[in-house]
Amino acid sequence: MPDTPAPHPHKQRTGLNRLWHATGYSLAGLRAGWREKAFRQEVLLAAVLLPLACWLGRGWVETALLTASVVLVLITELLNSGIEAAIDRIGPELHDLSKRAKDMGSAAVLLSLLLCGAVWAAALFQRFS
Repeated sequence: MPDTPAPHPHKQRTGLNRLWHATGYSLAGLRAGWREKAFRQEVLLAAVLLPLACWLGRGWVETALLTASVVLVLITELLNSGIEAAIDRIGPELHDLSKRAKDMGSAAVLLSLLLCGAVWAAALFQRFS
């Protein structure tokens, strides 16, 4: 019988114990994201836009769209930072695949920012025209 590696101890957690540890990992991810300048800037912008969404939205659907577009930017930025960290972990040398992965992560952030800007522009136009 071949030697099989022991399962990772995190995989054996269940129930509230698993939820507790998963929450800790998520908070650690947010702290790691906070070390990224772009994420900090977007969080500060979100701190302004999220309360403004409650005022600007004329119903729960509009408020949800405004809020979701802002949160999507934060999510995308965290995923992009994760991609960059994983690529940097592999090595500092330049490689076409590393560049492609980082460029695609950056493009995802750009698209989320453009979507957010378009949703907010449409809501502002509707509100004030």
